[in-house]
Amino acid sequence: MEATKPGEKPLILSAITAATPHLRFTDLGLDPIALDLGFFQIKWYSLAYITGILLGWWYLLKLLAQPGAPMARRHADDLVFYATLGIILGGRIGYVLFYATDMLANPLRILRLWDGGMSFHGGVIGTSLALILFARKHKLNWLRVHDYVACVVPFGLFFGRLANFVNGELWGKPSNVAWAIIFPRTGEDVARHPSQLYEAGLEGLLLFALLWFAFWKTKARYAPGRLVGLFVLGYGMARFVVEFFREPDSQLVEFAQATGLHMGQWLCVPMILGGAYLVATSAGRRQRIEPIAGSESVA
Repeated sequence: MEATKPGEKPLILSAITAATPHLRFTDLGLDPIALDLGFFQIKWYSLAYITGILLGWWYLLKLLAQPGAPMARRHADDLVFYATLGIILGGRIGYVLFYATDMLANPLRILRLWDGGMSFHGGVIGTSLALILFARKHKLNWLRVHDYVACVVPFGLFFGRLANFVNGELWGKPSNVAWAIIFPRTGEDVARHPSQLYEAGLEGLLLFALLWFAFWKTKARYAPGRLVGLFVLGYGMARFVVEFFREPDSQLVEFAQATGLHMGQWLCVPMILGGAYLVATSAGRRQRIEPIAGSESVA
């Protein structure tokens, strides 16, 4: 049926829209707390970090079992310790410097990790520094170590973004798409993009698939810097695009309006450029690889 006035929706379409309102986040029955014992709580966000690290460690062992590995099985446990410190310290410090400089006025707030607030870009910097120290300690090729670690990072990104969704945080911009969700913490009865799920799909699943293919189906692991370059480039592009569907952090709305881009997008620019450089120059770093474990050499 046609609308009776110019600009109106057809009556049938209006009836369907009214009959199928957007999903409310509260209807999903999700709770940020996974286990509540009264005196002790375990949150999904914490479990996301733990699950990502454990799965990453397990997958890393699978990668190291292949010819030409840059380190031995015995190095993996030590590496996980260094990487975990880098993630936590870098992520928290990065959040303070990039998103919440007001915390510098009260340094004790920085230690309140349970209040939330982690920056992926800060975590990348912290982890990279930690891996460089780890490689120097064990006299390993730091760039090739980065290549292998890059392949496991999507596990943490996937579960971390799912935890953001469970927390009902980092929501997207208002939208009329059929899968838009009304998040109560916004304080508005407005449906929005579930941008957390977009990021889980792009930064987690898609990026993992890309790196899986590059590692197992090509010779990328023998060109130092190619795998980590693919990761940095892929993440930077995925995050840059998703930010167009995501609301900026409340304290950075004016910054986004003034610069035309979100803080997350500005931080992705050097990632995209750096990742493209690593990929483009990786062929020139290809060399005969002498594995740390085993006896097989790979040219």
